[in-house]
Amino acid sequence: MTLTTFQGATGNSSFTAKAKSVQERLESSIPDYLRLPASILKNLPLDVTGIPESCGLLTSSELAITELDATTICQRIARGELSSVETVTAFGKRAAIAHQLTACLTDFFLEEGIAQAQELDAYYKREGKVIGPLHGLPISIKDFIPVKGRWLSAGFIGTLQVSEDDCDMTSILRQLGAVFYVKTNQPQGKMTMECHSFYARTVNPYNSKLSSGGSSGGEGALIALKGSCIGVGTDVGGSIRGPSAFCGIYGIRPTSLTTPMGGYVSSPAGQDGVHGSTGPMCRSAQDMAMFLHALSGADPYLLDPSLMPLSFDLPDLTQRKLRVGIMVHDQWITPHPPMLRALRMAREKLIAAPNVEVVEFEPYKHIYGYNLAVEMFFEDDGKTFGDMLEEGGEDATPLTEWIIQASPAIKDHDAIEMWNLHDKRDSFRRAYSDHWNRTGCDVVLCPPYPGVASQHDTAKYWGYTTIWNVLDYPGTVFPTGLTADPAIDVVPTSFISMSDADLEHHQLYAKDPQVYAGAPIALQLVTKRFGDGFLLAAQRIVEEIIKN
Repeated sequence: MTLTTFQGATGNSSFTAKAKSVQERLESSIPDYLRLPASILKNLPLDVTGIPESCGLLTSSELAITELDATTICQRIARGELSSVETVTAFGKRAAIAHQLTACLTDFFLEEGIAQAQELDAYYKREGKVIGPLHGLPISIKDFIPVKGRWLSAGFIGTLQVSEDDCDMTSILRQLGAVFYVKTNQPQGKMTMECHSFYARTVNPYNSKLSSGGSSGGEGALIALKGSCIGVGTDVGGSIRGPSAFCGIYGIRPTSLTTPMGGYVSSPAGQDGVHGSTGPMCRSAQDMAMFLHALSGADPYLLDPSLMPLSFDLPDLTQRKLRVGIMVHDQWITPHPPMLRALRMAREKLIAAPNVEVVEFEPYKHIYGYNLAVEMFFEDDGKTFGDMLEEGGEDATPLTEWIIQASPAIKDHDAIEMWNLHDKRDSFRRAYSDHWNRTGCDVVLCPPYPGVASQHDTAKYWGYTTIWNVLDYPGTVFPTGLTADPAIDVVPTSFISMSDADLEHHQLYAKDPQVYAGAPIALQLVTKRFGDGFLLAAQRIVEEIIKN
């Protein structure tokens, strides 16, 4: 098996030749000493999460380092207990292994990362202190986020280029002491929940028959395999929370325009019907807070005037009960049995907790809001996507083709139609805020996706995440510690669908529950706009109750 086994997008002869060259460039960047034996690659199990520990390519020290979360790594480097070089080396080696198992990378430059780490170690030895709060921390970066001198694309082969400079995010992170060593895969066009590009299809580490999610699916797979402890993802419809849920890790989509995105390669540029957001994907709840606190401490709003200053400090929520709304479904798509089991468990434990008040949260016009989002994503009737595909001689992947045709509302809007559409969005936001206020909820606990990780090319409903993007409510995803088990998560003997789409989605699970066995089950917690610090504090309380 080679790194090109995970079949990527297709196209004409020119595309095929260029894609092959790109894939060979990436494959050649993995040094021989980090290549898995053919005996392993030829007989990969569906669940590859145990291979990095058993393959023999990592020392016991490197295995121990890659078990640490980002917060602990920063603390140990600051105390002189770890060096930047040994930390970056350990994660870089494990990233190379993760890539061979899941096709999660688009660029591998460990030697560059080690050189940067050597400079940081020299500074620490000379000055006796760290250069910043992220000193020596290896951070993985999603493909379309520029890192100076490294490859990037907007998800189409015609946009492939080498970054001339760092973007705002990577520039700030570098100043804070972060080290870059890999970039990660994303879907064609960055607008599907299946990480399938001209590089490859990234598969789920827990089950290669399942998706790693999108659009930050490369990050999800890499972090799940501990080839990174923390990475930078983006989210305009669920692209941080979806992969985090699919791969059993943590992720937060902050309120938009509070974290830097200046310099990102976008297609189309200027789309602001639904603002994207950028945030961390990581291994622990404390990592989300640590990353956002460090980032906001650099005052990115002084660099980018479009950003708003927002503190991500966590308030003390121990002096009163936390009012948690539980939303089991969105009145359009019924969650699969594994997700329903996790929600039942969460409700029972939260009700029993003395510091929480639980209420049932009724969704407000979620399918209306979801359709608004889809229409705003493609206000040009998908023309930009079509042009990009044609320019590169690239065929649309199944989900790219589907999303452009997913809503009858998708059309080419003139200026007045766009104004009217955005006015509908703003009216919906006000109505939803009024609805939320009447419930008195502090946060809402709900599914991040109707099920666990999807089968390939079947993730056709983003409503459980996208609705919060339309409202611009921050949301975090966290693992419950549960996994899908067909023996427990049985198909109901009777099923009353809420929509045609609901029946179709139900059948994805009912047809073969066994295919989802072992997939992580995650939940999502959301709160109102600009409540990011509150959300992080509430998430810790909710997670602790659920897992104890």
